[in-house]
Amino acid sequence: MTDDSNPQTEIPRQPGDENPAEQLPGGSSTENLPNSENPPGYEWYQALNHEGEDQVEKPEISADSMEESPTVLFPEQEPAPVPAIDQATPAISVPPGIYDALPAHVDQVDLSATVVAPAAVFAQTTPGVSPAAHNASQAAPALHDTQPTVLVKPGSPTPPVVKQRTTNGRKNSHRRGDRGGCLVKTLVIGLFIAVIGVLIAGVILVTQYFRIAATLPSVADIKQRASQFETTRFYDRNGQLLYEMIDPNAGRRTYVPLSKISPYLVAATIAIEDKEYYNHPGFDIFALVRALVQNYTSGEVVSGASTITQQLARMLFFTPEERVEISYRRKAREIILSAEMTRRYSKDEILELYLNEINYGNLAYGIEAAADTYFNTTAEKLDLAQSAFLAGLPQAPSVYDIFTNRDATLNRNKQVLTAMYNVGREKNCIRVSNSPQPVCIEAQQAADAFIAIDSYTFVQKANPMVYPHWVNYIRYLLETKYDPQTIYRSGFRVYTTLDPKLQQQADRIVKEQVTSLADKNVTDGALVSIQPQTGEILAMTGSADFYNDAIAGQINMALQPRQPGSSFKPLTYVAAFEKGWTPATIVWDVPSEFPPSGDPNDPSEPYVPANYDGEFHGPQSVRSALANSYNIPAVKALQYVGIYDDPTTNGEDGMLAFARRMGITTLTRNDYGLSLTLGGGEVTLMEMTSAY
Repeated sequence: MTDDSNPQTEIPRQPGDENPAEQLPGGSSTENLPNSENPPGYEWYQALNHEGEDQVEKPEISADSMEESPTVLFPEQEPAPVPAIDQATPAISVPPGIYDALPAHVDQVDLSATVVAPAAVFAQTTPGVSPAAHNASQAAPALHDTQPTVLVKPGSPTPPVVKQRTTNGRKNSHRRGDRGGCLVKTLVIGLFIAVIGVLIAGVILVTQYFRIAATLPSVADIKQRASQFETTRFYDRNGQLLYEMIDPNAGRRTYVPLSKISPYLVAATIAIEDKEYYNHPGFDIFALVRALVQNYTSGEVVSGASTITQQLARMLFFTPEERVEISYRRKAREIILSAEMTRRYSKDEILELYLNEINYGNLAYGIEAAADTYFNTTAEKLDLAQSAFLAGLPQAPSVYDIFTNRDATLNRNKQVLTAMYNVGREKNCIRVSNSPQPVCIEAQQAADAFIAIDSYTFVQKANPMVYPHWVNYIRYLLETKYDPQTIYRSGFRVYTTLDPKLQQQADRIVKEQVTSLADKNVTDGALVSIQPQTGEILAMTGSADFYNDAIAGQINMALQPRQPGSSFKPLTYVAAFEKGWTPATIVWDVPSEFPPSGDPNDPSEPYVPANYDGEFHGPQSVRSALANSYNIPAVKALQYVGIYDDPTTNGEDGMLAFARRMGITTLTRNDYGLSLTLGGGEVTLMEMTSAY
């Protein structure tokens, strides 16, 4: 198409441009457009089709037809607005070859080719074009990857230029896609490696679990392992405590069920030791991770993250050396045991065992012993202040000792109260299993509890013996029947026959009697009272003063063999009664000589007894002779009975055999003579009283 008034600019034809008809974007072709003279100022746009579309003939487009039916450049995009055409603008001549066919599209990208950005082509506005038209041309949508060929009639305003999507944009998009694809591949590979790592770690953990579990003891006998010792206690006949036998290598303990423990104590223990006790499977994984981080950052072990269950497992199943060992193996063993314990036993059973096993210091094992040691009360009656104080002791009983380290112990008490308050706020009160009501602690309650402990006067429990001679005698009887470990750890409750009122009278009588005989050099005495009908010992005083070292008051004279004097005479007469004498039998109280051993063939000098008054009283009945405690009739009675057994008679006879039958066990010598009846042999006050 030519114009005589304007010279034509020829566009060279590219090789392969055989069909001048060009398929326009949007499906339009030049053959379908009206054939009219080009309107002034009309712009021709030549779009390059990269998808290999068929070529079409050149269009002839008028301004009117464009206003009525504009060509769609991008079916998938909104077309750019077409500026109004000035009718006075001269027509634009079309250079020859403009509609020649373009080379076929090649679906390959030359990565080493030079890419020219659109800014290099449209860097400046053509003279005579308004800024608005230029801006509109910049805002027009791009046509694929190339710029259209624009023909402008000389002297006419430059039509708006439609910017097309550049090859650089496609490359940038391609690069972004490559980066996105690499990211996805990296994530997939990383996820795969992570899964493999988790599986390998799982296999290692399972293997280690079974390897360690094979070396652990069974938790089936946890209750047999628990409470391996409990304090033995002595009581009087009225049930009043006389003494606790405390193992010097252990301490005092009294087992109590969870229902007999104060809810305050349970809440305080959970708050300071294991606030998630009712929720975890025996170990707290979050606490373990936190402890690992703390220990790593501090460079030393500052936290063990042991739950209540782990602490109980350590107490029951580990040796003393293992309990203080710091290693991952010990912690693993501890975790496995606690998990198995939680699987087999309820939380209440574990908590009950823990509260009865834990050491509260000052030889107090278990909460019942602790309540008695520090507050002289029972575990069931502990209040908030007392409970918080006791709950803080098990972490370090030797450190938190109120008698030797008061400041540190009170500071620990403050920590427990603070923990109770914080856990109560965090969990909306502290739930405990031995009370239907949760334990709620307000700030003022915590402050009051701290003040109460700070002002409390602690008295160290000395474990005194009430009626010490009697207590030691009961202990002696136990030791003749059981070994020390059984006595110390079996938790015997020994109820004795002692009458406290009679015992007090006995103590008083002995002191008064010794004092009254002080002028005769009497310094000590003893007393034993027995119920004749039953043989029950009602009172026993072993010395005038148990704590007086000058008289060796701790020695129980009631159990020490001593010469009984004339108190032995009644036994001699009873033995004579067995052989035929009666209370009316006449015995002559006259000067007499006897072989010392009672054997007629004894060559020793004769034994010549005398009465305490130096007189002889002639014929006396046994009744009268015993009533007046005459010596010569008593010696004659023993001569009649005999001292040792006569082998010519049936059965065991003699005074020694009779004494044994009366419970006297100290007459073991083989050289006793007739003076035995006057107290020549040593016996104990207890046995003599028992014989009577």
